[in-house]
Amino acid sequence: MTIVLDTSAVLAFVQNEPGGARTEAALADAAMSSVNLGELVAKLVDRGGSPAQCDEILAALSLDVRSHDEAGAREAGLLRDRTRHLGLSLGDRACLELARRLDAPVLTADRAWAGLDIGVEIEVIR
Repeated sequence: MTIVLDTSAVLAFVQNEPGGARTEAALADAAMSSVNLGELVAKLVDRGGSPAQCDEILAALSLDVRSHDEAGAREAGLLRDRTRHLGLSLGDRACLELARRLDAPVLTADRAWAGLDIGVEIEVIR
């Protein structure tokens, strides 16, 4: 079964944080939105990662990156109204949109998602 990864879950693994082992266990069957991939690279660069280091990490993760197309962008935009109270970002909503599209659960380290009811199974990893 495919599992959709939020950027926070991947960062927990990459940075050896609590919950990272759960992400590691899911990597073989994981998908990620291209929006979240961009977010992941930005976070790695923010933490001092060079382009070469980012490439190494991404290659090691071997993620199934799914394009965020026009339909996905529209759906992520429509999630704004139902997620505004939690302050979810575009990347968060792109992740949730992909999980809905794939009918797959999502892994996140963001505890604010725990009570979210949008028809997607959400597993908070810490």
